[in-house]
Amino acid sequence: MEVKMTLGKRFFNSKVKSYNVKGKEAWLGYLIGPAGALLLNAILGSYLNQYYLDVAGLGYLWGGLFLGLFPIISKVIDAVVDIGYGYLIDHTKSKQGKARPWLLVSAPLMTIFGILLFIIPQTNEIVQSIWVMFTYNLFYSFAYSIYSMAHNMMVPLSTRNVTQRGKLSVFTQIATICTSGIIVALVFPFVVLPIIGVSSSAWIIAMSIFSCIVLPLTLVEYFYTKERITEENVEVEENKIPYRLQLKAIFSDKYIILLMIYFVFYSFGTQVKNLGLVYYSNYILGTYSDGITQTMISVIGGVPMGIGIFAVWPLAKKFGKRNITVIGFLLYSLGGFICMLNPYNMVVVLIGQFIKNIGGLPSAYVFMALFSDCLDSLEWKTGFRSDGSAMALYNIISTSAVGVGTGFFNLMITGLGYVEPVTGNVPSDITNEIQKVINNVDGTSSTVFIQSESVNTFIIWAFLGIEIITGILCAAIILFVNPEKTIHFKQAEIVEREKEIYKKEGKEWQPAEIRNEIIVAKQDKEAEEYFVKELKEKCLAKGLDFEKEYAVHLHNKEVKEEKEREKERIQKEKADAKEKLRKEKAEAKFNALSAEEKEKRLLKVKENEEKLLVYWKEEEKKGHTIYESYQNALNAFKDQEKSAA
Repeated sequence: MEVKMTLGKRFFNSKVKSYNVKGKEAWLGYLIGPAGALLLNAILGSYLNQYYLDVAGLGYLWGGLFLGLFPIISKVIDAVVDIGYGYLIDHTKSKQGKARPWLLVSAPLMTIFGILLFIIPQTNEIVQSIWVMFTYNLFYSFAYSIYSMAHNMMVPLSTRNVTQRGKLSVFTQIATICTSGIIVALVFPFVVLPIIGVSSSAWIIAMSIFSCIVLPLTLVEYFYTKERITEENVEVEENKIPYRLQLKAIFSDKYIILLMIYFVFYSFGTQVKNLGLVYYSNYILGTYSDGITQTMISVIGGVPMGIGIFAVWPLAKKFGKRNITVIGFLLYSLGGFICMLNPYNMVVVLIGQFIKNIGGLPSAYVFMALFSDCLDSLEWKTGFRSDGSAMALYNIISTSAVGVGTGFFNLMITGLGYVEPVTGNVPSDITNEIQKVINNVDGTSSTVFIQSESVNTFIIWAFLGIEIITGILCAAIILFVNPEKTIHFKQAEIVEREKEIYKKEGKEWQPAEIRNEIIVAKQDKEAEEYFVKELKEKCLAKGLDFEKEYAVHLHNKEVKEEKEREKERIQKEKADAKEKLRKEKAEAKFNALSAEEKEKRLLKVKENEEKLLVYWKEEEKKGHTIYESYQNALNAFKDQEKSAA
């Protein structure tokens, strides 16, 4: 089944024209644009559970089982529909690409369903249970799943240039870190939580504001992204790839399988940690919504995430994305271990969190680039892209792990006897010592209680302990994921195969950048024709001189294009100067060596090149065998279709 989207009008065209990634695309399409959806998701990931437990008082539904079971059930639903979304994206045909159109679909849905999550009817338990499950799945299994899958595919589909792709991966993760590290971890607990307290009406107002931010920013992401890889074969008749064959390709690729196992541990540990942070700040190091404890943990522990922006990618280019990620996860676990030495001491915890977040830099900033390399490697082995199917599997595993993590956290904390804040008179059967009285914005007051030792122990392990284990497991897994070693060989072969396809179809092959220029020129021509038509109608309706108005338009257009050309010229000069300086420094460093050191250096380079070539020849032989088997399967599928026709 093919999904065709009629997005041909110039209004829907990407604002990105260049074949190479420029600053505006990175800043607007991968940093500012995604911030709305990522912010809302980060807030929900950290505080929706607190709203359900402490504000809506759902902790005792179904005898305490509801908040433990419904996230798991919901994520099963999410996993099922994600398979369908992956299929839809891979089979979407539109002028705007295959993933970008779904950003448009998701934008209004996230806003609407984000608000509905918090409007829980004050009625009987059955209605509340149904409403919570219904709205939760509308948001996560429908709206956010569509967005997440399309958003996560933008980096892999943006370009084949590994350096530019790495840059976009960093910008995407900066958006994630900034929203979760600044707004969610700093502003929300320091400013928002102390104000809204446990007042349901205040929560609804606050979350409605955050939900409404999503719509305009997601539209910015749509307009300032570009699927260059999708556009590479826009004029070539694309083979229909059976979904079962795509799934076979994914489940038989060692890199993809290892990444999926990694996602399980990483997502589970991160979710339990995120849920534990709020309660750790409220009951272990501070008092309930005191506005400072969680902020301190986030500020001091999160400083590396800010300064690491400038260091992590140069390190990844020097030592390799895989190597730097493995080392990072080992530091990650070490930081958690330091925190566990004295989890009640703020200084010890802040030191541990600082080290831990240094270790988290590679997984935060460069991992999506590593994932993109794996998808290119898979294309080389099979002869077709499987982005949608791979991203569907990624979403299935990560969201399922999040659901299991949430269910596990809620079952444990309620099962161990967690006592939620009580609004109004305190029941006589509660004997916990009062920790804090909150004055809510609606005029009521709520009483917060000190938790039992068993609850506090679990909270400590949820926030600090779980990621010691998952960090070590992630390091061990990523150690075996190294597609970047031969990625340049594989991308060169993909281009050669592409040339063969053009030759068979009797078409002239041109480099991807030239094809991009042709596509952009065609889009610009169509846009200009549409503009002329609109301008004529406008002039006719208002009695204006068309020739005069059109001349003004052409002048403004030429001025704008000249500015763009000048900007590109300056950027190219800067890039060339930077590259020249780099080469001069490398040459000067080499010339400073003694003759013996130079000989050793050159010998080592030669040995490494020979080793790499031997490694590539072995991988190439295996890869070609796999490629032939998939091509035979595709040919058999074509023959079946012809017979059926």
